[in-house]
Amino acid sequence: MQSKFSIEFAGAVDPIYDRRQYYSKLLNCKSFETVADAVTNSIFDTAIIMTPSGTHAKIGLSLLNHVSNLIIEKPLCLSLDEADLLIDRCLKTNTRLFVIKQNRLNPPIQYLKKRVSHGDFGRISLATVRVRWCRPQAYYDQDSWRGTWELDGGVLTNQASHHIDLLQWLLGDVIEVAGMTSEPLVNIETEDTAGVLLKFSNGALGIIEATTTARPSDIEGSISILGERGLIVVGGKAVNRIEVDTLPPIDSYDEFPDDEPTSVYGFGHKGFYEIFFSSDTTSSTLVDGLEGRRSLELIHAIYHSVDKHVFVELNASPRFLRLGL
Repeated sequence: MQSKFSIEFAGAVDPIYDRRQYYSKLLNCKSFETVADAVTNSIFDTAIIMTPSGTHAKIGLSLLNHVSNLIIEKPLCLSLDEADLLIDRCLKTNTRLFVIKQNRLNPPIQYLKKRVSHGDFGRISLATVRVRWCRPQAYYDQDSWRGTWELDGGVLTNQASHHIDLLQWLLGDVIEVAGMTSEPLVNIETEDTAGVLLKFSNGALGIIEATTTARPSDIEGSISILGERGLIVVGGKAVNRIEVDTLPPIDSYDEFPDDEPTSVYGFGHKGFYEIFFSSDTTSSTLVDGLEGRRSLELIHAIYHSVDKHVFVELNASPRFLRLGL
C-alpha cells in the first residue's frame, strides 16, 4: 500500500560523528553535531526527540522558537517539574507537543479499547500488564546514561512506560499504588524488575509485572482485562496479538495482522506518523503533553511507594526527586 504522506528530513543531530553520518545517509539529509547547529543552519517545522529521557526537556525547550511541532519518544521527561515547564512553554509558544506511545495504534489494542469504551466487560475486576524482556548487562554498558536516575530510569520508566500508558488509557485514573523493585541480574542505579499493585477510580485493581531479566531473549509484552462478562488477553512481544477473548462477539478480528514484529517496538510508529501528518491530531491515539504527563506522574508515585515502603495516593501528587536529577 502506498504511504499517505511524505517527509522531507532537514537534518539529523547527534554528538557522535559516526552515528550522525549514518543517519544523514539513511535519511538523505544534512547532519549536525548539536541542536544549536541545526537551528542555525537549517529550516524545519517538526522536531523529533529520540535522545536519553533525561535530556528531553532541555532539548525541547531549546527548540520552541524554531518549530511548530515537537514529537518526543517516551517518556515525555523524567522530572515532573521539567514536564510541567515544557507543557507550559509549548502552550505559550503555540507549539504542538506529542509523546509517542505507538502501542495504542496496534489493531488488537484498538479492539480492546472499543470493548472497554462500549462497556462490553461489564464491571471490570482486574487489569494486568506483563513486560518480560531481555536487557543483559551488555545493554546497559553500551552507554553511560543507561540505567541511571538522571537520564534513564529503570524498567518502569523505560521499557514498561508504554504498558503503563495503556493501563491508564483503557482503565482510567489510578487513585492508589504500591510497588516493589529490585535489580537482581544487572549492575545499575535503577531497577530491572518491578511489581506494582494499582487501584483505579472505577474500583478495578491493576497489576504491573515488568522485568528486563527474561533470558535469553524478549518473551512478551501483554495486557489482560477481566470483567463480569468475560476477559481479553492481548499478548505477543509487543501487545500485538489477541490470545484470549471470551466476550460475546460483536466484530470479527480475523483481519488483524498476526505478524510477530522484529522487535518489541511493534508496528505502531508508522501509524502515528500517518495520523500526525494527516493533521488528525484530535485522535485519542495521539498522546499530547498533558496525556503524556499522566503516565509519568504514575511512575513517580510508584517510585515514591518503593522508596517509602507505603501505599501512595495519586491525589497527593507525589514526586520522586531522584528521577531526572
